[in-house]
Order: sequence, then C-alpha cells, then structure tokens
Amino acid sequence: MTDTRGPQPPQSPQSPQTQAGAGPQQPYHPPQAYSVPQGPGAPRGAGDPGAQRKPRTGARMAPRTRKARLRVAKADPWSVMKVSFLLSIALGVCTIVASVVLWMVMDAMGIFSSVGGTISEATGSNESNGFDLQTFLSLPRVLIFTTVISVIDVVLMTALATLGAFIYNLSAGFVGGVELTLAEDE
Repeated sequence: MTDTRGPQPPQSPQSPQTQAGAGPQQPYHPPQAYSVPQGPGAPRGAGDPGAQRKPRTGARMAPRTRKARLRVAKADPWSVMKVSFLLSIALGVCTIVASVVLWMVMDAMGIFSSVGGTISEATGSNESNGFDLQTFLSLPRVLIFTTVISVIDVVLMTALATLGAFIYNLSAGFVGGVELTLAEDE
C-alpha cells in the first residue's frame, strides 16, 4: 500500500496524536462550497470572515402567506345539531322581535284602522258590522302565531341540518369530501 497524501511533517513523540496517526491538533475548518470574493468589486465585509451582513433599513418585507389544502372528510352530526339548534333559536328570537316591531310600526301609522274600516264596510250589512281586522290582528294573536312558527322552524332547521350532516358523511365517503385552501398571514 502506498501513501498518496504527500510528504507529512515530522511529529514529536510526546504528542498524543502521534499514536492515532493524525497531525498536530488545530481547529477544524470545514471546506467552503463557495469561495469568498476578493478585490475591488467584492461586497463590503467579504474579506472579513467575522463580518455579518446587516439588513437594509429602507427595504420593506412583504408578508409571507402560508397556504394549506385541507379536506373536510367528516362532519360530526352531534356538533352540527348543537350549532344548528342554537342558530335556529337565535333566528326564531329575531323573527319574534321583528314581527313585534313591524306590528307596532303598522299600528302607529294607522294601517290596521284604515284597512279594517275598508274591510268592515265591504263585508258588512245593515245588521252586522262585518269582519273586524283590528281584533283579528291584535298583538297577542300575532305574538302567538309568530312563536308557533318560530318553534316549528327551530325543530325543522335542527332536524334538516343534522340530516344534512349524515348525508354529507355518506357522500364524503364516496368522493372524499370538500377540499379547502386555508391561508395564514404572518
């Protein structure tokens, strides 16, 4: 076997590295992939190995946006039922409040009395006064009717949303579900 390393300097017999066959102990310098440019066109600090590059103060950094593609594989029917129940109750309360406000505005404008007078004249005879719209569309009756409709809507919306979650889970098993792309600004 021949030594292809070239001539080696003589080692002292006291050195602990002599037994391992290595040269004198020096700090390790890894090989550089790119040489450091030297000369008049080189960037500042290129010759100084300890120099660090400083960021430009006037430069604006554009915010990076991370994106992730996700797939909604399953919708939990129990959580869909709870959320749809709460949302339908909120919608029912809004319906009741809106009907009360609408009734008060129409009563303040005198719509019930003018339309009621016209209807009672058209449906009345000499013996009776005809149909009384103001007693038929009184506020308690309107509130009862609106509350019944709101309760029916709460039950139907909750049942339909839960049924929709079951149907989505069945169809997502076949086609893989809905794919979403979510983005995060840093």
